[in-house]
Amino acid sequence: MNKTERLLAIVLELQRKGMMRAEDLAAVFETSVRTIYRDMQALSESGVPLIGEPGVGYSLMEGYFLPPVSFTVEEAVTLLIGTVFVEQQFDEGYTSKAGAARGKIEAILPEHVREEADRVRAAIKLLAPYDPLAGGVDKQKINILRTAILEQRKIRLHYKKTYADEDGNRHSTRIVAPYGLVLTQGNWLLLAYCELRASLRHFRLSRMEQLALLDERFKRPQDFDLQAYVPENDRKLPVRIWVNPTIADKVKEQNNFYMESLEETEDGLYVNFLVRVQEELLHWILGWGSGVVVLEPESLRLQVRAEAAKILESY
Repeated sequence: MNKTERLLAIVLELQRKGMMRAEDLAAVFETSVRTIYRDMQALSESGVPLIGEPGVGYSLMEGYFLPPVSFTVEEAVTLLIGTVFVEQQFDEGYTSKAGAARGKIEAILPEHVREEADRVRAAIKLLAPYDPLAGGVDKQKINILRTAILEQRKIRLHYKKTYADEDGNRHSTRIVAPYGLVLTQGNWLLLAYCELRASLRHFRLSRMEQLALLDERFKRPQDFDLQAYVPENDRKLPVRIWVNPTIADKVKEQNNFYMESLEETEDGLYVNFLVRVQEELLHWILGWGSGVVVLEPESLRLQVRAEAAKILESY
């Protein structure tokens, strides 16, 4: 980014955030505080009405507004693809708005930029992730959850866990305070405070049923930041397998969620996993047949052997 681009970006950043310190601007644009001071001087001399408050930061004079900035082809394509993503993945409340926004963006683009953007878009196709368990994106559920999050209202839901509790039960009814929605690896997850477990929990959208929006309100913790939130890693059980060289490339391409590291050797591929319970990998391992061998833990080796024996009995 050259100086002219940075000066424009600084004005846009101040216009968007209102007040920023020189240190914060330096971090955003990966430059020194001294350079930001010089940039501010240059902006002021060019007529931009800046207000500098010692110990507080810089802001734009009230009423100053930078006219709309023209988009480059790459920026236009990014925005247009984003509207397609929203149409595919969000509820009806945003689907129509995304279509309208795309129309407005296309309308203000210069003809040559619009033509080039159309050419680039023609070479890119965004496919909505398919979840066979969920049967596609359930926009009605997303609509309920989005409303609950924005209005800070609790939800009652019926949840089906992946694995049964010690008593063999996989079903439970929960009342939760929803904090945010996350789309990861093609699956929507709800991050919410669960009253039953008295802690923050992740709920997969495809396993939720009978969602009910309650009148009871909750207050999200002031220090909670969804963008900065990193869930605690509760995967503690290491699993190590050997992969036959003939299928090593296929295993790598699949990029299993639980993979931690790969070791390529002359006699095959060694893959290390971290899981919560060994059942999380059982069917994945069986799916590769004799092409993979569990090296550890021994309990998983015995479980694979037992499942293989059951399969043999079926034939």
